[in-house]
Amino acid sequence: MTGKEISMRSDIMNSEVSAQHLIMLLEANPGLPIILFWDRAPWHRGKPIDKVLKDNPRIEIIYFPPASPDLNPQEHVWKAVRKEVSHNHLEPHLPELADRFEKKLNSRTFKSSFLDLYGYTAVRPMFI
Repeated sequence: MTGKEISMRSDIMNSEVSAQHLIMLLEANPGLPIILFWDRAPWHRGKPIDKVLKDNPRIEIIYFPPASPDLNPQEHVWKAVRKEVSHNHLEPHLPELADRFEKKLNSRTFKSSFLDLYGYTAVRPMFI
């Protein structure tokens, strides 16, 4: 809703790491219901995810259809940050480049028309 990113850096991607990210989302939004739109990456499913969802019914996950990056508003964020940080860069070390990428994600907002496109602004007054 705000365009703010909540990023978490990890050397690996698996369901345990994704479950930790869900917990970060819960902590960043105490008491609020969370609808999370996720792609179908293998690390977005599994027992650790199931446990977090069972223990936290205020999170609902809606999965995008397979092979549909055009529906995922997060894709415009990746594109914008890659353009600002990793295109034509002079950074020879990947960890430093990753630091710059994460800093950019966490230091700005990213506007998306995704919620407006699907009628969120029309129903939002019900949730205030």
